[in-house]
Amino acid sequence: MAKTYEEINAKIRSGDVVVVTAEEMVGIVADLGPAEAAQKIDVVTTGTFGPMCSSGAVINVGHTTPRMKITQAWINDVRVECGLAAVDMYIGATAVAEGDPLNREHPGLFSYGGAHVIHDLVAGHDVRLRAAAYGTDCYPRKELDSWLNIRDLNEAYMLNPRNSYQNYNVAVNQFSDRDIYTYMGVVKKDLGSANYCSAGQLSPLLNDPYQRTIGIGTRIFIGGAQGFVYWQGTQHDPTGERTDGGVPKGGAATLGTIGDLKQMDPRYVVGVSFLGYGVSLALGIGTAIPILDEEMAAFTGVSDADIVAPVTDYSRNYGLNEGAPLRRVSYAELKSGSIELEGRTVPTTPLSSYVRAREIAGELKSWVQSGKFLLTEPVQAFPGPSDSPGFKMFNNRPVEEEGCE
Repeated sequence: MAKTYEEINAKIRSGDVVVVTAEEMVGIVADLGPAEAAQKIDVVTTGTFGPMCSSGAVINVGHTTPRMKITQAWINDVRVECGLAAVDMYIGATAVAEGDPLNREHPGLFSYGGAHVIHDLVAGHDVRLRAAAYGTDCYPRKELDSWLNIRDLNEAYMLNPRNSYQNYNVAVNQFSDRDIYTYMGVVKKDLGSANYCSAGQLSPLLNDPYQRTIGIGTRIFIGGAQGFVYWQGTQHDPTGERTDGGVPKGGAATLGTIGDLKQMDPRYVVGVSFLGYGVSLALGIGTAIPILDEEMAAFTGVSDADIVAPVTDYSRNYGLNEGAPLRRVSYAELKSGSIELEGRTVPTTPLSSYVRAREIAGELKSWVQSGKFLLTEPVQAFPGPSDSPGFKMFNNRPVEEEGCE
């Protein structure tokens, strides 16, 4: 029997909703089957916590006296973008502090950047704003050097072009004679490590592989606050090869997300430095998936053993955009601590925190149970496999078109 968003939200308001995490749902579906699980469970919560480079924050610092049309600005010596209105700015997570030696002394440390500024704001720390302008009749001020706090800002919200990748590469170093420094961390030479970055069975988009319940307008957990999906993320590509259960075998869908920076928790918004590469933002994202029917129960019952990721050589093939994956491995293998590759046992290294992903799914579960978090039906779905030539959708699953002359 199918359920509706309205019916599930009514249960949330009355306190009768049955909520489990995606990790708990694996065992429930295995024991009961999707049909019975769909009858018993109303909502499944997910979580992921890891570096999400395509992130940033919009802030409005308010007008000075005299007024100023800011054209250049730095917060804690990190350049922020000012090509908006007079006192609107955007802090990109990967921006680095002015004067950072970068990789001139390789490998660079990249000890502070935009992501650290965002963390400092969320944590309530005072930050230094320096600004310059060319001056106009209506905005005569030309210089500003001041301290500010997130409490001083008119607006401060996270606006992220790409979060929560649906699956991703496993990075190895097959051909280089040295360790390499990448956005996937330090990848050790001679197949000395296999670095991966996903919560697997807890990850939001892996529990809704065709985005039946995740689209424009979906309410989410972001950085410890409630936020929304505002668009498909950049590089969104749901057309790749999938498992029999519908899970993409590599990077696919992504989310554009937004949330109130003033409501966030610094535990889930953390600036990180990648040796020899740059700065990124470790961010917590979670979704609450309504179990509308048996299909959604089956999707949310996906286990680490059911999800595979491509093992990619980052010493050559990734950078040159050539070659096929060396093989595909399951997240159960990755989380075991090692994988078999080219006749070798290669140790695995996670860039994301499964412990914190579990924490996020649990926190979101408590929000739903207490009535603090209601579900929103997407106002528009994302482009899916049906939007690429050669595919159409039946019951939200892709079916290849029959050939014709």
